[in-house]
Amino acid sequence: MEPRVVIPLDKNWEFKQVDNENSKYLPVSQFPTHVHLDLLHHKLIPDPYIGKNELDVQWIGESIWAYKTTFTTPDGVSSASSNKAVLAFDGLDTFATVVLNGKTVLESENMFTPERVDVTDGLVKDGDNELVITFDSAYLRGWKLVEKYPDHKWGCWNGDNSRLAVRKSQYHWGWDWGPALLTCGPWRPVHLEIYSSRLGDLWLDIAVDESLKTATVKAHTSIEGKAGRIRFDVELDGRTVAAQEVDGTDATFRINDPELWYPARYGKQPLYTVKATLIHGGQNIDSMEKRIGLRRAQLVQRALKQQPGTSFFFEINNIPIFCGGSDWIPADNFIPRINKERYHDWVKLVADGNQLMIRVWGGGIYEEQAFYDACDELGVLVWQDFMFGCGNYPAWPELLKSIECEAEENVRMLRHHPSIVIWAGNNEDYQYAESVDLTWDKNNHDAESWLKTDFPARYIYEKILPDVCQKMIPATYYHPGSPWGGVDTRDPTIGDIHQWNVWHGTQEKYQNFDKLVGRFVSEFGMEAFPSVKTIDSFLPLGKNDPDRYPQSSTIDFHNKADGHERRIALYLVENMRYAPDPLEQFVYCTQLMQAECLASAYRLWKRQWKGPGREYCAGALVWQINDCWPVTSWAICDYYLRPKHAYYTVKREMAPLSVGMTRREHRYPKDKYTRVDIDVKTQIEIWGSNLMLEDLTVDCIVKAWDVETGKQTSCETVVKDKLLPLNRSTEIAAFEVPAPTKADQARSIVASYLIDRDGKQRARYVNWPEPLKYLHLQKPKQLVAKLSDDCQSVAVSAEVPVKGVALECENDDVKFEDNLVDIVPGEVVTIGVKGAKESTVITTRYLGMI
Repeated sequence: MEPRVVIPLDKNWEFKQVDNENSKYLPVSQFPTHVHLDLLHHKLIPDPYIGKNELDVQWIGESIWAYKTTFTTPDGVSSASSNKAVLAFDGLDTFATVVLNGKTVLESENMFTPERVDVTDGLVKDGDNELVITFDSAYLRGWKLVEKYPDHKWGCWNGDNSRLAVRKSQYHWGWDWGPALLTCGPWRPVHLEIYSSRLGDLWLDIAVDESLKTATVKAHTSIEGKAGRIRFDVELDGRTVAAQEVDGTDATFRINDPELWYPARYGKQPLYTVKATLIHGGQNIDSMEKRIGLRRAQLVQRALKQQPGTSFFFEINNIPIFCGGSDWIPADNFIPRINKERYHDWVKLVADGNQLMIRVWGGGIYEEQAFYDACDELGVLVWQDFMFGCGNYPAWPELLKSIECEAEENVRMLRHHPSIVIWAGNNEDYQYAESVDLTWDKNNHDAESWLKTDFPARYIYEKILPDVCQKMIPATYYHPGSPWGGVDTRDPTIGDIHQWNVWHGTQEKYQNFDKLVGRFVSEFGMEAFPSVKTIDSFLPLGKNDPDRYPQSSTIDFHNKADGHERRIALYLVENMRYAPDPLEQFVYCTQLMQAECLASAYRLWKRQWKGPGREYCAGALVWQINDCWPVTSWAICDYYLRPKHAYYTVKREMAPLSVGMTRREHRYPKDKYTRVDIDVKTQIEIWGSNLMLEDLTVDCIVKAWDVETGKQTSCETVVKDKLLPLNRSTEIAAFEVPAPTKADQARSIVASYLIDRDGKQRARYVNWPEPLKYLHLQKPKQLVAKLSDDCQSVAVSAEVPVKGVALECENDDVKFEDNLVDIVPGEVVTIGVKGAKESTVITTRYLGMI
């Protein structure tokens, strides 16, 4: 018996349009691939990301495409051999017919499901084999399926109903942040495998004792072909921790004093390597390995003190975690061009931004291993959705079977990652069901009856998917959907919510985010324009384009959100003075507005993380961290990984220690009738959020300045030796806004500082009277941003209060560690910088500059 041989089939691929008689086969641009990438490579289409070119390439999604290659039959495959030959397709997008040497060997209809085909008898003995994969139009096939099932109550948000019938990335139909680009092609690798026996799977069932002193690892394998002995090896940093050779397929390891995997900030991320080797006749026939992390992960839902409902927080190695983080969409519309390095750069951006969780949204893909590997290595927790989003999905028998297979295959591929701590059944499908009054009775537990209602997809989320998870990952929590919880999807007291009453819905003021809290807010957001450099990249003539202004048709085209013009304008006009020209200042104002909005949410919701039994809010995941193309959206970093200013304000709010402030007006009328005799008090409230795992004692110093004169009007230590217990927020003080007179309070800027016992400033926050548009902001005469002699930092200062000082640099290689800082007289704010040189030119921008 010979070892298994794996041959990548990644050479000699060609493609053509089948339903065009003039089309001829051309070489592919890369492999794996998507048809748009190959057409772009041969300059047969314009770049869909530039201008309005998206409109000119819609025909691609309604055409039929073929990919073909040739390969020789390797030695060891013959009628006399016990070896078999298998074609393994890791991912075919989507309706694919595979023909080998003129014979159809596979017809697949699910982009998310890998396929394996035994082709032992189909290979030629001499000469080349021809492999042809034909991809039908997923869009047109989807509509035919919609027509085939007219009794289903079709409906969705974003895209169109045809997407609901097709197991393909739903965002390819277009979303309110992305283009409609219906791709096809072999989007993941293709291999030819030659073997007589192989390992089919390696799964590690991990249990860490509550004491954290021991870990039990149960290793399970499956074997295809003749069984042999299995040798298991467990290594950490190249050192063997345990080894075992068995006659069966399973082994159990007990590891004492394990090196535990923690989220970033709470500990290290050691990854053990578990390798299974199939041995037959003393020879190694096949092997498989997985990198795992040993950690104890639980979702805690229990009664709370003084408030209704239950908690919803993640506990890792017995540590409750406030999960500040982001939602994730695919990082490109053409997934094969996202390489391993780009995945790592994205996840590192998340981790460097003090974000502890990333939610893989249900309208994209089950991400590449490189994405989860980066999360494992950098300590970012993952909330993983199944791939359903914003619609009423059908449930005919063949589709349910395909979905079950899809779920099993993807859980199998991803279940070893320690970063994944929850699987959720869908994104907003229950919310959609509520919006159109579909039949959904929570008290009806007869699963078969759900299939007879107008919301049959409930069977997917509450029967198929939880059954798969219970069978394959019983220790990982399954959540039926996001949002999901109490009496309905808007119930803030149980489960998670999506809070869209800022931007969408009732369009609340973002200063009122504290009234919009939930136990775990897994979506909320505010739009902002991307970097001016990114805008210039999609304008056909760049900086010289006549559409280079905020309200142009091209720039509007690169914002897919309904009503974005009105909503951006609404939040801008409510909060600050702005003008559309020049473009640079308008972009800055939208980013300042987004930054203030999102920071407000993190700050006010984190205030509700109050310790054991009072975990009133345990997470805030902003929609969204990234973009799939250059666009104006809710992302806090744009397509080119350029952070918007909100990235930095979120980073500050999620620091291990932060100080929070808010300003509230209290009105006390003399009696219930008067409109005149009213005592008005404007209070400052201050709290500290200590997300560290040790108590901290601090003094709280408060200073105040007049926004117009720049004169300091107050400096006081309001609290001394204040204990901030570990891993919670603590109220510090509340008092009237410090100002010479009540009339001056509306122009008083108040800053608070937390100073530790060594005299070190540990946290800082500057609170401004709002709305900012009412302030008579002074233009500084001495705004300085000085690069240090070693080019490692920038010192920023000014003689008057300045709101939102942004550091800017033409060179993309220059990276700032912080940005958009508020400056007050008498202080120097130091910001770290990487990639700067003595010749680097750093400029500033601020509110009221123009």
